[in-house]
Parts: sequence; structure tokens; C-alpha cells
Amino acid sequence: MEKSREEQRVINGVVLLDKPPGLSSNSAVQRVKRLLGAKKAGHTGSLDPIATGLLPVCLGEATKLAAFLLDDDKRYETRVRLGITTASADIEGEVLETRDVPELNEEKIEAVLAQFRGAISQIPPMYSALKHQGQRLYELARKGVEVERAPRNIRIHELLLRGYGADYLDLEAHCSKGTYIRSLAADIGEALGCGGHVELLRRTAVGALTLQQGAVSLDQMQRCPDDARLPLVHPSELMVQGLIFLEVDGEQAVRLSRGQTVIVSSDTDREGIRKVVCGDAFLGMAELKADGGLVPRRWFSVPISRVSPVAM
Repeated sequence: MEKSREEQRVINGVVLLDKPPGLSSNSAVQRVKRLLGAKKAGHTGSLDPIATGLLPVCLGEATKLAAFLLDDDKRYETRVRLGITTASADIEGEVLETRDVPELNEEKIEAVLAQFRGAISQIPPMYSALKHQGQRLYELARKGVEVERAPRNIRIHELLLRGYGADYLDLEAHCSKGTYIRSLAADIGEALGCGGHVELLRRTAVGALTLQQGAVSLDQMQRCPDDARLPLVHPSELMVQGLIFLEVDGEQAVRLSRGQTVIVSSDTDREGIRKVVCGDAFLGMAELKADGGLVPRRWFSVPISRVSPVAM
């Protein structure tokens, strides 16, 4: 049962949602928020409505960590349907052209996939949330307007062939932020001489977060008794699990909370972003400088428990 506005509570953490198809990312976030009765929620990068898979839903103070996952690599599984080009480069778009698919074999497919591995340039699709002169591209596309889009530099760390048939490819991609799998599918189809579009798309990882770490569906959350939903919320630290943590004392914590730089001793001399903790409290993110100065960057309004999603 979804909770009313009056029943909302402060929850800090992240739900690893396995988003269903046919639902926008924002709609999925709002469903999670209502089911938990959380006051504040957000996500770390949207999934297309047709896509399924990992959508980390940040709750409370954890929304301040979203930017760290927005910049992270992503992993996807996709089926590329060949021979059909659509306006949106996915199965929901208007069919623009159909072509015969050449006879495929693994050697021919791998030769094409090799062109898309590593650092490449990609033109974003018109059906995207990018803006042109203050207007979303998808809004222009729906009006039949197409504008020139600047190519973007991305990196495809891995592009694996998981299977194929007479008119489809099953692929797995590990890619940098800003990569559009729909554009990748369309470009691969063109390189094969027949065009193509995304028929199925599933995100399996965002940075170090994976579906295997306890992802839950909306249906599962809905079926849970109210008191069994809170354990589905993971500690906020999971969102930045790959970063080094640095412990400070109470006095340093107070100064950092005021936006002041403190000098710390660290077991590593490497500069960079650190998770800052004080006992059982996760305080926020700070940057360690070469001179030992620790500068707060994303600081929580209140300390977050490292073990419980309920506000301390």
C-alpha cells in the first residue's frame, strides 16, 4: 500500500530498482517514493521507457551522491533488430526504412563491432533529452523537426557478441557516460549495410552497482508488507562503494560541516574524492588535496547512519 503525504518520513539510502518496461524513470522513482513513504527521492540517470534494468533510486540525503553515478560507466544488454530503421532508433519509433539483411557470420559481425570499441565519436539521437536552444530534442523530434547535433566523444570499453540470428544481434556493452545504445545500434546496423534499431534494452550495472546486489522490482515492493520494505533500502555508502573512505574526529566534522578545510593525515598520499565518516556516521564527500587539506564538496545536511536508512 502506498503511503500518503502525511505519512512521509526521512529515509536516507538507495533502492536498486529493476525497472519494468513501459514506465518512465521519473514515474518509477515516484512509485518507489510513495511505497516507502519517503520525503525525497531522485535517480542517477534515466532509462528509456522501453528499457528494463538497474535504476538506482536515491532517497533523502543520498540524492546528493547522484552526480557520482551520473558520471560512472554503465553496462547494458541489448537486442539489435536488423533491416529496419526507425525514427527513434528503437522499437517504438516510426519505421523509416526497411532493407534486406546480408547473410551474417561471426567473422563479419566481429569485424563491424571492432569499429565501435574504444574511443569513438557518436551523434546523439533526436529522441533524447539533450537541449537545442533551450528546447528538448525529443520535443522537436515529435514536431517533425530535425536539427544538427554535434558529435560527442564516448568510450566503449567492451562490446561483446552474445548471440545472433538471421536478422538480429544480441550484444553486451560496457560504456562511458553519455553513450546512447540506440545510436550505437543504428550505427552498427548501418555498418552492416542494412540499418537497425534497439528491440530490447536492459541495464545491468551503473558504476559498481549491479542487479545482483539485491535489485528489486516494483511488483515485489508492492507485495511486501509495509514493515518489510525498509530493509530493501541499502545504505547510502553503496552508491560510492568504490571510493576510499577517510575518518575524521568530532571537531574536524564540525569544521567540515561549516564548509571549512581541515588538515588530515591519510594512509594514502593520493589526491581525490573521499567518503568522510565519523564513527557510525557518513558525513559526505570531500576532496583530499596534495597538502593534506580536506575540502568538503557534497556535504549532508544531517549525518547519515552507515547501517540504517532511517535518519539518525
